Amino acid sequence: MNIFYKILLYFQKHGYYVCQRIADRLGMRAKVVRTSFIYVTFVTLGFGFALYLFLAFWMRIKDKIYTKRSSVFDL
Repeated sequence: MNIFYKILLYFQKHGYYVCQRIADRLGMRAKVVRTSFIYVTFVTLGFGFALYLFLAFWMRIKDKIYTKRSSVFDL
């Protein structure tokens, strides 16, 4: 049972960041975005979860490729 809580803690720390970034981008509260994903997942039988994973993957790739540099010397 201890490993279950470790996995749950990992997803709570790293998984909710996707909702936070989407909420910041849209100017909403993160709680509203999280509940929206939960409702979409139940209504569409898993499509919301697949969409969540796709957005997490896309944001991760975008962060790896696009980095803001403050000057020319940061290359």
